[in-house]
Amino acid sequence: MLEGGIVLIGAMIGDIVGSRFEFNNYRNKNFELFTKDCHVTDDSIMTVAVAKAIMETERIIKLSSANNYENRYYSLLEEMSVRYMREIGRKYPDCGYGYRFNQWVFCANPEPYNSFGNGAAMRISPVGFIAKTESEVCKLSEIVTGVTHNHEEGLKGAEATAVAIFMAWHGCTKSEIRNKINRSYYPLNFTIDGIRDSYQFNETCQETVPQAIVAFLESSSFEDAIRTAISVGGDSDTLAAITGSIAEAYYGVPKTLRKKALTYLDDELRAIYDEWSEFTDTISSI
Repeated sequence: MLEGGIVLIGAMIGDIVGSRFEFNNYRNKNFELFTKDCHVTDDSIMTVAVAKAIMETERIIKLSSANNYENRYYSLLEEMSVRYMREIGRKYPDCGYGYRFNQWVFCANPEPYNSFGNGAAMRISPVGFIAKTESEVCKLSEIVTGVTHNHEEGLKGAEATAVAIFMAWHGCTKSEIRNKINRSYYPLNFTIDGIRDSYQFNETCQETVPQAIVAFLESSSFEDAIRTAISVGGDSDTLAAITGSIAEAYYGVPKTLRKKALTYLDDELRAIYDEWSEFTDTISSI
């Protein structure tokens, strides 16, 4: 079911770089990427949690002799997504969760809460990288997202992001990605220069995901994608995390940026990141 490579860091770089601009927007591409004021937020933490859920699902399935493999896989992934988003999330209570997601993480009986917040899209990158087919991307995205963001706009935002990642990872052109998103998800009939002065802080998928995708489409490199995303303003860390996840799939990430970003992870997050890297390397060699 899996197809791999060393991935995840694109979303993290966007999150870390954007963290200091979330409530202090900087509408320019000329800035220092990493400073002492940068830090990981819920975007990175939940991306790691989704990766952990996928790895544990694979591990358990391999040990199981259950019939009806596909249905068992999907139900288990749902269970593991709830488990690890809450288990890992509770270790970082002050990382920037939205009000309702914070309640979901810490409540006794977690249920989906009909959200269309952009948190659905910022954590989805592991799905876009590991699925083998576009239909599988859509199914996995629905499962991982629906445990919290089960509003149709939340599901759409996550799926659009995951599909863009999948297409970029599998060698599609920017024109092909743009056409797919235009046709199936959002009209991308704007430019970053055209919206930069008027775009406002917004935490919804429908007002974050299209902007993040266009920031990628207009970019000339991974670093330029991050800079372009930050220059839009708005919810900078999440917007840049979404852009960074697609840009990583398309361009790869320079080693210097990867190395620097990893210094912002604590031992817990770094251990899961390393586990994911080993896991996807093993999958890709099969």
